[in-house]
Amino acid sequence: MGQQPKVLTPEQSPLHRFGYTLRKLRQAQKMSLRELATKSFMSHSKLQKWENATRPPKDPAEVELIDSLLQAGGVLVDLWERLAPAVSARGHVSDSAPHVSDASLGLAIAGTQQAASEHEGIFVPARLRDGSVVFVALGRRAMLRGGVGIGAAAAFGTGTPAVADSEVLEGLRQPARSASAYSGTPIEHLKRARRLLIDNDNLLGPRHAIAAVREHIDAIKDLRRDAQGVDRQELMELQTQYAEFASWLYQDLGDFDSAEFWLDRAFQWSHTVGDGDLTSYVMARKAQLAGEKRDLVDVVDLAEAAERMARPRSRLAAVARTYESYGHALRGDSTDSERAIDDVRNALDRVSSDTTPWGVWLNEQYVDVHRAQGLEVLGKHAQAAEIFTNAIKALPEGYHRDRGVYLARAAVAHAGAGSPEEAATVGLQALTVAKDTGSGRIMRELARLDRTLVPWQRQPEVSAFRENFDAILAHEA
Repeated sequence: MGQQPKVLTPEQSPLHRFGYTLRKLRQAQKMSLRELATKSFMSHSKLQKWENATRPPKDPAEVELIDSLLQAGGVLVDLWERLAPAVSARGHVSDSAPHVSDASLGLAIAGTQQAASEHEGIFVPARLRDGSVVFVALGRRAMLRGGVGIGAAAAFGTGTPAVADSEVLEGLRQPARSASAYSGTPIEHLKRARRLLIDNDNLLGPRHAIAAVREHIDAIKDLRRDAQGVDRQELMELQTQYAEFASWLYQDLGDFDSAEFWLDRAFQWSHTVGDGDLTSYVMARKAQLAGEKRDLVDVVDLAEAAERMARPRSRLAAVARTYESYGHALRGDSTDSERAIDDVRNALDRVSSDTTPWGVWLNEQYVDVHRAQGLEVLGKHAQAAEIFTNAIKALPEGYHRDRGVYLARAAVAHAGAGSPEEAATVGLQALTVAKDTGSGRIMRELARLDRTLVPWQRQPEVSAFRENFDAILAHEA
C-alpha cells in the first residue's frame, strides 16, 4: 500500500497553504507526483516535500515551471511570494535610495536570488550597513503596495521602455501559434522572434526580454504536444535554444541561480535533440557562468569537459579553451592561462570556416577581452586596462551593454593600476550604461570598483563616481 499523503491545514501557515494548493492543482490535472516530477525534470522527493509542507521552494524559476505545468495561472507563484517576501522599502517614490528592511535583506541573502521579470518584479543592488553591495529581489507586488521601491526601480533604469521599444517587444510576445496568420509557420515565427530578442538584448538589456523568452518557451511546449516527426524535433531544438538564451539573460541580470537553472534545462533538453554541437556549446556556457561566479573549483573542469565533447579542432573547442584560460587565471596559474589564450588565438584562422552556428562571435577581440579578464585577476592591471580600452574602441555600433561591461572592467583595472581618476571617469560612463540596460554584470563590476576606490574617496572624481553609484542603490535600514 502506498504512503498516505500528509494531511494539511491550509489555515495553519503559508507553507501549508502552498502545499495544499499544489496537491489540489496536481490532482485536478489527474497527474501523479511522479508524472509531475518527470515533466518538470525535478526530483520526486523535492516535490513531495513541497506538497507535505516540510520544505519550502527556494527557486522562483522552479515554482513558475510547476505553476505552468499545472496551468495554475500564477496562483502558486503568488503563494510562494508570501513564503519568501521580497525586499520592502521605507522611502517615498521620489527617494533616490530607498531603505530595505533587515528581515527582507536576510531572506534575500540567505535564500536563492530571485529572478526579475515583468511578473516577478525587479532585481536590484542594495548596500548593506557594512558598505558591501548585494543583489536583492524587489517584488512587483511589493512595489505596487504603497509605491514601495519604485524610486529605486526608476533610478536603476527599470521603468517603462520607450514606446517604440515596448511595441517591438510586445509584438514578440504574441502567441506563436497564431504565426501562420503572418505568412509563416509557428517555428519560423519563433526563430525570428528569438533573433530579434537577441538583437534587442544588447541595446536594451535583459530585463525587457525575459518575459517574452519565458512565454515563448511555454508556447513551444504547447506546440510540441501535437507536433510530429521533423517539426517535433525542430521544436525541441528551439526550446533548448530559448532555454540557453533565458540563462544568458538572467546571467546578465546578475541572477546566477536562475541562470544556472535554465542552463541545466538547456543541457538536459540538448541531449533529447541529439545535436552534439548544441550540447557542447551549452557545456561551454556552463563553464563561462562558473567563471562569472568566480568558482575556482568548477570553471576549468567544465571547460575541459566542453572541449572533450566538442569536435576536435572546432570553433566550440576553442570557445571552451577560452573559458578555461580564465579559470586558470582565477586559480592563479598565469602560465596555463596564457598558454590557453595563445592556443585559441592560433586557432582563429582555422575555426573561422567552421559551419556550426554556435560561437560565431569568437574573434580576436573576444579573445583579447578574455585575456584582459585573466590579466586583471592575476594582478596585471595596467595591461588589462589597455586591452579593455582597445576593445571598447573596436566595438561595433549598437553593442551598448557590452560596451558598458568592458568600461566597468576597464575601470576596475585602472583602479588596480593605481589610476583612481581614470577609474572613476570610466566608471561613470559604465554606470550610465548600467542604468540604461539594468545589467547586473556591469553593476557587479562597479561594486568592485566602489570598494577599490575607498582609499581615494576624497578625490573629486572618485567622490563623484561613488555618490552617483550610491544614489541608485537601495540601502539597508
